[in-house]
Amino acid sequence: MLKVLETCELVAKEAEIKIDLNCAKELANKIYQDIADDNLSFALYSASSVHPQEKNDKTADWIFVIDTLNFCFWSRGKKQWRVTWQGETYTGYFGLCAAIKRAIEEGIDMTNPAVYSNLTFDELCHILRSDDDTQLQLLNERHQCLLESGKVLIEKFGGSFVNCIREANQSAQKLLEIIVTNFSHFKDEAVYQNIMVALYKRAQILIGDLWSCFEGTGLGEFSDIDTITMFADYRVPQVLCYFGVLQYPDSLLMKLLDDEILENGSKDEVEIRATSVVAVARVNDFIQVLLKSNNKTQTCNSILIDQYLWTYRRKRAKYLECIPYHKTPTIYY
Repeated sequence: MLKVLETCELVAKEAEIKIDLNCAKELANKIYQDIADDNLSFALYSASSVHPQEKNDKTADWIFVIDTLNFCFWSRGKKQWRVTWQGETYTGYFGLCAAIKRAIEEGIDMTNPAVYSNLTFDELCHILRSDDDTQLQLLNERHQCLLESGKVLIEKFGGSFVNCIREANQSAQKLLEIIVTNFSHFKDEAVYQNIMVALYKRAQILIGDLWSCFEGTGLGEFSDIDTITMFADYRVPQVLCYFGVLQYPDSLLMKLLDDEILENGSKDEVEIRATSVVAVARVNDFIQVLLKSNNKTQTCNSILIDQYLWTYRRKRAKYLECIPYHKTPTIYY
């Protein structure tokens, strides 16, 4: 298995994108205050109405399905894909959660791989239907990911993702290896200047979601959870730029301002994602110093910092419109 942080650090050493450690320290101070005030913890996961409230085997299987389909929510036009469920309208990732909740209410057992591994393309399109005629990108790819996930669980893991978790024996790194080795659509790797780079966004967020949902206990207990990095997507780098932690070269900024699509595995795309992983690790280093020097016992890791930044962007979307984000049509994030 490739190591995410270690391989991303190799990219960061060569990248045109720079990490401003002074800005990273300022961001760490800001996030630390939320942690010290108990406003940032894994318990926030269950605060969302579209997330599971119960903690059982079906919950783990639900999270697995969600993260099988959890990618590419940016829109090519002005209209956003949206789903209304129980009187509330959701977009993006939360829209996906609402769509799966809606399907379950309609009698489709989306936690059962025997069911979703046999869904037709048209049936998945119906499950992921929007409130209007807007469609998610990469629907064919989502269908193939779902079929593969169900097939592998049935053939190798007794029909439940819970068996993958138990096989990992409370090791996040072992579970990461199981996921990436057995489910090809989670194998998020790239080649950068002849260096193999591991990013594993969706595989890691799957582990992070389990840890958050189960609040670090039961099926979400991992002795090495702090080895999981941030989840390198397209929105968190945008927030890191907003805070000045990532410094893009002018050439890249012009591409993003021109709305140029970056190909998955391209130099610019890999540098954005890899430097984001390293930047969040540096922010975490600063926070750990603050926690220790102030005798605080609260938990902080790259998962929680990612959650903070992702939520910050959603709450302040209009203020971040001035910061361009990269767009890549890919199944990996």
